[in-house]
Amino acid sequence: MGVSQELYKKAKKIIPGGTQLLSKRPEKFLPNLWPAYYSKAKGCEVWDLDGNHYYDFAQMGVGSCIIGYADEDINNAVNEAINNSSMCSLNAPEEVLLAEKLIELHPWAEMVRFSKTGGEACAIAIRIARASTGKDKIAFCGYHGWHDWYLAANLGKASNLDGQLLPGLEPKGVPRTLLNTILPFSYNDIEGLKEIVNNNPNEIGVIIMEPQREVPPHPGFLENVRNIANEIGAVLIFDEVTSGFRMNTGGLHMIYNIFPDIAVFGKALGNGFPISAIIGKKEVMDAAQDTFISSTFWTERIGFVAALATLNKIEKYNVTAKLVEFGEMINEGWKQISLENNISIKINGIPPLTHIEFEYPNSLEIQTLYAQEMLKKGYLIGASVYSTFAYNEEIINKFIEDSNEVFKIIRKAIDKNNISEYIEGEVIQAGFARLTQ
Repeated sequence: MGVSQELYKKAKKIIPGGTQLLSKRPEKFLPNLWPAYYSKAKGCEVWDLDGNHYYDFAQMGVGSCIIGYADEDINNAVNEAINNSSMCSLNAPEEVLLAEKLIELHPWAEMVRFSKTGGEACAIAIRIARASTGKDKIAFCGYHGWHDWYLAANLGKASNLDGQLLPGLEPKGVPRTLLNTILPFSYNDIEGLKEIVNNNPNEIGVIIMEPQREVPPHPGFLENVRNIANEIGAVLIFDEVTSGFRMNTGGLHMIYNIFPDIAVFGKALGNGFPISAIIGKKEVMDAAQDTFISSTFWTERIGFVAALATLNKIEKYNVTAKLVEFGEMINEGWKQISLENNISIKINGIPPLTHIEFEYPNSLEIQTLYAQEMLKKGYLIGASVYSTFAYNEEIINKFIEDSNEVFKIIRKAIDKNNISEYIEGEVIQAGFARLTQ
């Protein structure tokens, strides 16, 4: 047990759940062995509290650092903002500049509100949409955060959210009066959405979804969702908190040429600095003035400055093209070594957010073994890789080369039909689970 693991043992006693973010729980990567805390990060490199060095192929700040950790250009802009005061009784002018930039990138949109996190941005979008339509019920697919409006989906049936990225989410503490206000459908299942609409005539005021996550939309799917929203007078929200600024400079929906009424951005927008945005059509966004949506720290300067510096760098260096290129390199490398070692895998997701799955009944054990052995070689690795501009061909080629060596170990373990013999700790947890001390 290193310093990080000992600190995490202490954290679980005084912080409910151990961490502030489910996606950063060590149990999701390598229980008892994962270096839970960092002392320094730069580019795509991380140093833990014991001084161990790793290349980050796990999350890159849960997808927030597409340029790379501690980027000098972005940090310089932020430091200047701090020196001029990040907070004031007056407003930061960068707020207007960022709103103008996001509208420039999304010509269908006319107004912008800002917040700090993806979850609260989705909650703001939902509030605005409900205020605009006057209807309470929501049809949704995908993951959209931790707020009451979303977790209410599990009030009626505890497994309603299981097919929406994170299984096992408990709705305890969510008012029972929200029962049947949020109704799930599956991605690419247009008939499921039609059924919700038919079963709730004149009650669906909002449709919220990610334009794409693991698989591409079937031909006509997004178009049909847009048409249904128009027909029933619902506000269509595209949640681009995860997908935004990875495949293109802006929302992924721009590639498909399907435009929502509201789009929500977060994660990559500020390259690790807290900033999220809610953009939309004027007739919908104006409803924000008919309800109360306001918070002190939505006005601090750092997020706006970081986002402008990030967008400038994305455009200057064509960052998204590199993200796609690096993601495709990783995918091709995985495919090649899986064939070489006769290991069955499935790869999903857009290239800059790719996901590997071992196609075996004991897939979690195999994923644990992969993470364990790659950690020894100096890599942080989970099931998903968020590509970063800080990668290069040399780093990725070495990652695939070292993965190949680990795949050989996995092949031996599969042949022995005893993966657990090779696992030095516990098997990773999937989804949400209550932690005990």
